[in-house]
Amino acid sequence: MADLEIRNLHVRTEDREILRGVDLAVNKGEIHALMGPNGSGKSTLANTILGHPAYEITEGEILFRGQPLTEADPEDRAQAGLFLAFQYPAAIPGVSVANFLRMAMNTKREEPIGVKEFGAKLRHATDLLHVDREFTSRHLNDGFSGGEKKRCEILQMAMLEPEVAVLDETDSGLDIDALRTVAEGVNKLHDETGMGALVITHYQRILHYVTPDFVHVMLDGRIVREGGPELVEQLERQGYDWLREELEVLTGAPEEDDV
Repeated sequence: MADLEIRNLHVRTEDREILRGVDLAVNKGEIHALMGPNGSGKSTLANTILGHPAYEITEGEILFRGQPLTEADPEDRAQAGLFLAFQYPAAIPGVSVANFLRMAMNTKREEPIGVKEFGAKLRHATDLLHVDREFTSRHLNDGFSGGEKKRCEILQMAMLEPEVAVLDETDSGLDIDALRTVAEGVNKLHDETGMGALVITHYQRILHYVTPDFVHVMLDGRIVREGGPELVEQLERQGYDWLREELEVLTGAPEEDDV
């Protein structure tokens, strides 16, 4: 059984069905890429995995290490070992990055982490990711650039050490230097902690720096093709239209509009 297992997942929001039977399995130590055009359901899957209340599961289930998470609260999913890097991280003025990290770590512990232990762990994480220690004194995401917000989320991953991280379009809006910094952070955490990752993107560029073991392509709320890194190269050459055309041939009907 996989660490994170999604079985026949159907999800709707308001009056629209967005996911139409998704099956996906991610183990610790594996890097998966979930690709697809805008509106194909990728971010809906990410938010559903972490328990966003706006998304209703109408069929199927989510399991983590064999335990059902379909109806679990977001904090319970995080404590179990899941992490979501948001596409648009929220700012929290008045709360420093360091204080936020300490509070987040304490939610997973029976006893609050000591000052000395926290300081040592923070130093290790900032050194590993080449983050200036002064960065952790700033208010969380307040006035941060896009690259700084994403770097902050990678720092959170280093401190919380999730079993599996879901990265929802972490490459969105990043320049090439920020993209490399984020990708390098993901690779280092994967190598050091064995973290599993589900990298959700509609671009190929982050996958030039984070090499996936498995690639899944989503169209119209379904995973329609799976493969290895070679599938990324094929999508870069041909886009997604060839898959739509292939599905039309197989089903005998045009693919529904993306949602």
